[in-house]
Amino acid sequence: MDSYVTDRVDAWAQTDWWRRAVRCPRCAAPLREIDARPFCSNATCEYAGSGFPVVEDQPVLIDFATSVFDRGMYRGGNGSIFHRDVSRRSISSRLHQLTFGGNQVAQSNCARFIELLKQESERPVVLVIGGGAVGDGADELYTDDSLELIGTDVYASPYTLLVADAHRLPFEDGVFDGVWVQAVLEHVLEPTAVVSEIHRVLRRRGLVYAETPFMQQVHERGYDFSRFTRSGHRWLFRQFSEIRAGRVGGAGVALVWSIRYFARALGAGDKLSRLVALPFFWIRLLDPLTRGRAGSDAASGFFFLGRRAERPIDPHVMPQYYDAQK
Repeated sequence: MDSYVTDRVDAWAQTDWWRRAVRCPRCAAPLREIDARPFCSNATCEYAGSGFPVVEDQPVLIDFATSVFDRGMYRGGNGSIFHRDVSRRSISSRLHQLTFGGNQVAQSNCARFIELLKQESERPVVLVIGGGAVGDGADELYTDDSLELIGTDVYASPYTLLVADAHRLPFEDGVFDGVWVQAVLEHVLEPTAVVSEIHRVLRRRGLVYAETPFMQQVHERGYDFSRFTRSGHRWLFRQFSEIRAGRVGGAGVALVWSIRYFARALGAGDKLSRLVALPFFWIRLLDPLTRGRAGSDAASGFFFLGRRAERPIDPHVMPQYYDAQK
């Protein structure tokens, strides 16, 4: 799939509309010279003078004064502080796949997400936050010719069109039909601010799909900040009406994660700890037997598929939301 996806991303990069939709992440003014070195068009803005960096021919539209990332990270590289296996073909990635299996939940939800998008638009435009690598189970986003994707991440990759910090998305209001944010919100300093930005850039009745961990250990070192219960995840997306929500990986997946990280705590490195966890892969096969609130209380993570709403949900419904879990 990689060559096909890369060809499609190259085609998306040639379209003009996303260039017109980008804005300065500091003051929201239009940008100049987006295909060269972008500058803010607002003469009073800092970025009218300093402009924004460019890495691998992709603009880095980050307000560095308010971001955990700094301008120096994007000099002479793609901005990633870690090695990124965007193809998911490394030994570590393959061991992870063998141990934890594929994300069938995301695959099913991706199909539903696309189905709902097409009910609202003939050619939906989707923003992928954290799209440096194709998300597990998200392949259909990239293979469906009727979609137009704008991939962003905090580093440049073959699957991104620009680099951005999701706390201040560099787009004008209401330009996307859908936002896909998979395994990202645990890595941002202020998840509520990011979800508010998602709400802002979505069109009326726009869709969001998110996956976020609950029972998972630190997996991005100094850039790993938050975890959410199912109720906490719902409250995070309180400005959206829920279409469906549930577990991504149950108690079995969470236990295998713990086995791997217990090995790491005893001194095993990354690859060795993955080998230690591999014989316990069968535990995750018991997850379909877990049910209801007890299953959610021990789950590895959760997904939320929702539609942009004009008003947030009432906080008084949250205890009942927990009780209604199936």
